Amino acid sequence: MNIATTPAEASTAPLARRIADFAVALDYDAIPAKVRERARIQMLDGLGVGLASNAYPFAARAMAGIQALGGAGDCGVLGRPERLPLRDAALANGILIHGLDFDDTHLASIVHATAACLPCALSLGEHLGAHGRDVLVAYAAGMEVAIRIGAAVKGGFHHAGFHATGIVSHFSSAIVAGKLLGLTAEQLVSAQGIAGSTAAGVQVFLEEGAWTKRFHPGWGAVAGITAAHLAQHGFIGPSRPYEGKFGLLETHLQALAGQADPALIADALGRRWDLADTAIKPYPVCHFIHGAADAALELREEVPDPQAIRGIRILLPGPTLPIVAEPAADKARPQTDYAAKFSAPFVIATCLLRGRFGLAELEPAALADPEVLALSSRSHCQADPDTAFPAYFSGGVELELADGRRLRRHVQVNGGAGERALNIAGASSKFLAAAGMHLPPAAAQRACDAVLAIDMKPLRETMPALVGG
Repeated sequence: MNIATTPAEASTAPLARRIADFAVALDYDAIPAKVRERARIQMLDGLGVGLASNAYPFAARAMAGIQALGGAGDCGVLGRPERLPLRDAALANGILIHGLDFDDTHLASIVHATAACLPCALSLGEHLGAHGRDVLVAYAAGMEVAIRIGAAVKGGFHHAGFHATGIVSHFSSAIVAGKLLGLTAEQLVSAQGIAGSTAAGVQVFLEEGAWTKRFHPGWGAVAGITAAHLAQHGFIGPSRPYEGKFGLLETHLQALAGQADPALIADALGRRWDLADTAIKPYPVCHFIHGAADAALELREEVPDPQAIRGIRILLPGPTLPIVAEPAADKARPQTDYAAKFSAPFVIATCLLRGRFGLAELEPAALADPEVLALSSRSHCQADPDTAFPAYFSGGVELELADGRRLRRHVQVNGGAGERALNIAGASSKFLAAAGMHLPPAAAQRACDAVLAIDMKPLRETMPALVGG
């Protein structure tokens, strides 16, 4: 029997129950029109990056491994002709959407929110024959949950050695799946509880540029779909997966648990929409570097000869230094494209020398560019005393020139965030450039138009523009 909590009970109910009540009650018209527009823009961005991933070797290798798990199914894969079983398709789409680390980030949460929700929404929505409106609603519900869990830990997952998106995607996908399946509040509570036993994703990939980060949100989608189906059929999960001695915050944060604010997880659900604040990346690198990259590109206009740069001081949010600046010797000479995405010295040197940083700047020839590597080795990173982190990923660059001059730029609000957020035109331009790496121009435009109208028709009418064959 589904008995909703009353307003008086809501503040004392377990967090999973408060989330469940929010998700069950949410409908399309309850989401403000401007939030729905941002949801379409963010879905467009994630799908464009997912299509672009097919231009890289990891996509085919991931597909080969996934296909070895089982036979054919009824769900499509972005930019590919294969039809896979539901969970395999969700895994594949998750790897593609997050594969280039070019997908969106909610800055305060440090979570790739769309990657934590869209693979599940896309694959399960197609499998069920859901209308695009219902897919958007489920995606929006999951986004709010992913963002709030990330916000509650205040960067603690990363500091403890976890990839935050790898953890939150299990819970957000459980909500997305539960919403599409029409679960009751009690079933959604159990689904979250079940997800608490699968949530993981360690950051050890940073040591050598391994591919496992790409895998995390897709595996979260698999776990969320699994949890929701188990709960739908009566499998009982814990009702308090977030709180308590053995809940998510204590087990995954350990010594940092006292810094978390569990109340933020269910704070103002349905009244404040945080998904609209998610930032779309202008550069295919770790979001922590973006403010400094903006600053480097501005400074380049004042440096007629980059060879005259004697030294570079890169200012970054202090808590991010272990991820994008350390160890310094490895960051100065990244060995793989993925390692380069997490190297502030390499990214800033490239921006100063080439005046841009796009996917081409991660190709093997770019990684071996002697000019870039020489300049990268003349960099050092420090904590930014003027940062607006975690609200924004601020950054600065100071150059010491051969003639003794010092030039400095500081960017408080990184491009793609806050008042600098990409609008439909900007997001469409990024989509067409990314999708165009795999699709002909006319096909990329058809896909763009289809996604921007995703909530106007059944999802199965949108999917042909997004898959191959």
